Amino acid sequence: MRALLLSLLLFSSTAIMANESCPAPLLDHDLKVLGEDRTVNLCNEYAGKVILMVNTASKCGYTPQYEGLESLYENYREQGLVVLGFPSNDFGGQEPGTESEIQAFCRSTYSIKFPMFAKQGAKEATASPLYQSLGSTAGEYPAWNFHKYVIDKDGAIAASLKSSVKPESSEMIELIESLL
Repeated sequence: MRALLLSLLLFSSTAIMANESCPAPLLDHDLKVLGEDRTVNLCNEYAGKVILMVNTASKCGYTPQYEGLESLYENYREQGLVVLGFPSNDFGGQEPGTESEIQAFCRSTYSIKFPMFAKQGAKEATASPLYQSLGSTAGEYPAWNFHKYVIDKDGAIAASLKSSVKPESSEMIELIESLL
């Protein structure tokens, strides 16, 4: 019993230390990479970068925004921008595919190279832990597909943008450039 308590204490203090090691708690989430058998910790991979997080869908009126998202990624990644896509089937059932179908669609239709992750619940009622963090911190959960959260280099939410804000809009480009 004593050994069990000691190991539980050691485990919980290690878990606390792991959380404290992330300089951006909003990013301290382990997520499965789309179509791969591996997970990444967002903090370990992307802390210190400007991050554009988007809940995506393949069968939505906003789906052509993939092109603008990839363009932003290509144009600004060397300066420290990363675009992260999170497929979600929460709105209108517009992302019904499997991981391999979503990945094939994104690559073949829009030549997506930015990191994509396994499906996430994005709306408040079904939010994954990542989207619970984003929504509660921003004070706004996505109301539809292609809602955008912009995270600054310190890991704080710089903006929460509606689906209608296009990636190539002057609003988006000025925001990204001001944060880089």
